[in-house]
Amino acid sequence: MTLSSILIQLLNGLAAASSLFLVSAGLSLIFGVTRIVNFAHGSLYMLGLYGAYSLIELFGRTPLGFWSAVVLAALAVGLVGVLIELAVLRRIYRAPELFQLLATFAIVLIIKDIALFTWGAEDLVGPRAPGLSTAVEILGKRVPAYDLLLIVIGPLVLAAIWLLLTRTRWGALVRAATQDREMVGALGVDQAKLFTSVFFVGAVLAGLGGALQIPREPANLELDLAVIADAFVVTVVGGLGSIGGAFLAAVIIGVAKAFCIGIGSVTWFGVEISFSKLTLVVEFLIMALVLVVRPYGLLGKPQAAQRVAAEPAPPFTVPSWTFALVWLALLIIVPWVTDRYAAILLTDIVCFALFSVSLHFIMGPAGMVSFGHAAYFGIGAYAAGLLLKRVGLPMEAALLIAPLIAGAFAIVYGWFCVRLSGVYLAMLTLAFAQISWSIVFQWDSVTGGSNGVFGVWPSSWLADKTVYYYLALALCGAGIAFLWRVMFSPFGYALRAGRDSPLRAEAIGIDLRRFQWAAFVLVGALAGLAGAVYAFSKGSISPSTISIAQSTDGLVMVLLGGVETLTGPVVGAAIFTWLRDVVARNTEFWRAVIGLVILLIVLLFPQGLVGGLKALAMRWRERHA
Repeated sequence: MTLSSILIQLLNGLAAASSLFLVSAGLSLIFGVTRIVNFAHGSLYMLGLYGAYSLIELFGRTPLGFWSAVVLAALAVGLVGVLIELAVLRRIYRAPELFQLLATFAIVLIIKDIALFTWGAEDLVGPRAPGLSTAVEILGKRVPAYDLLLIVIGPLVLAAIWLLLTRTRWGALVRAATQDREMVGALGVDQAKLFTSVFFVGAVLAGLGGALQIPREPANLELDLAVIADAFVVTVVGGLGSIGGAFLAAVIIGVAKAFCIGIGSVTWFGVEISFSKLTLVVEFLIMALVLVVRPYGLLGKPQAAQRVAAEPAPPFTVPSWTFALVWLALLIIVPWVTDRYAAILLTDIVCFALFSVSLHFIMGPAGMVSFGHAAYFGIGAYAAGLLLKRVGLPMEAALLIAPLIAGAFAIVYGWFCVRLSGVYLAMLTLAFAQISWSIVFQWDSVTGGSNGVFGVWPSSWLADKTVYYYLALALCGAGIAFLWRVMFSPFGYALRAGRDSPLRAEAIGIDLRRFQWAAFVLVGALAGLAGAVYAFSKGSISPSTISIAQSTDGLVMVLLGGVETLTGPVVGAAIFTWLRDVVARNTEFWRAVIGLVILLIVLLFPQGLVGGLKALAMRWRERHA
């Protein structure tokens, strides 16, 4: 590359980094004070884009109209953030952190359908910035003037945030709350007002980041999850709660993406390498590398080891044989008394039940949150399909080998993941899942790329949907029963000991990392089994089986039923799959309906549906004893 080309790619990367920093700074600020992993932050960015588009159309495409629209859109998004904090999050600050995450995901679904109702499904292309629609010539190359402005805006916003945090009383309270919010409350500070103000500032930054992108990208409904994934990456790479770290990480990732585009394809030692394809996953590669080398981010601070054991989670109770046999009998009988579609829906439910129970095993007994569990589900699905279509193995052999392949990937991914904990662990699992998705999405000659793999049908003796359902019920049911049995084995008790008190577990001789690594491999293989069964039930596989959305669905299923119960993930999988199917067939705005249902469950049952119903039953017994 010539000097001019390097400079142009550097400028392009810095322009992209500016908007990425704005949304990430808001996310980092909110997390630092409230400790909430705000999944809805990407939705606020999306609303900033949509709001700027509408206000520009209202005010006119003049310089005053354009910049007024950008500022007002950001402020309006800030008010939306305040509304979310007051109406939802303030009610669940004392709920477990994972249920706060579930509530913010419900908000994502609601905002997406509000945007769909308000602006429609089509992409909306905004105007160029008046007076900045020309290009500036630098070293013989033309650079958009608006990009140069964005490069300046990023450091200016960073300086403004720094002054706000270091030169004002509000900033001192925010920094104190980031260090110890309980102590801040003990000193008489109104935490409710502080949290609301932080949400307002964070939402304004997200809205501003989106509004400033209106001349560069269209407003569309897919921005929320795409942007939140990038914002999570930047926040984690920079270090949770570090605004300076978020800026540094945004620059590194923005420039890396720009250079991947600029380099294109190169040939080294006779092998062609396409750097342009790395743009879909380069930020996750950077995050994986940073977390392996520096587990708390570039400018983050390591978490102090807890020497006092955390309050142990309530013990799991084994479902009674009577309970299990009654439900098994019902699952066997239902296809005979209903139509053919019921067998198809029940097949989906049992597949997702095993998927969610495997995720629950790693989250509950093992205490490790995964944002990328769909990696193993998707790898199992693709392995089964490719073994059938490319290798020519019979369906039965492909179905047995696919979980082993998913487990092999879990061996590699788990070796790195067990070295981290908390949000850093969750984000590393997301990085590996996105790397897997990128390979599947772009390896057209093998995986079919975005089209996926078709014709993945079971053997002739399983062609009937009801017969295949019984096979799925047997395999997935056996997988669930096996995980429940392992949970009450010495292996499961060792995992729970490490979850409740890692230092004490290691002090009595438990090799915690080895146990956690083995747990990763176990659940990876069983999630791969669920994916393989699911692939043959659908007859085709697409990259969506390994996407962020699929991982998020798994989290929702587990949290909906309850992490502290064995049957919770099964109930959550059944309710979520059934509800999504029924609502999607009856309304275009099914996401909002599901989001409202999830919010209602979170507000009424902060321990999950099954956990909440058990608590109500216990209270009723105590009152009538």
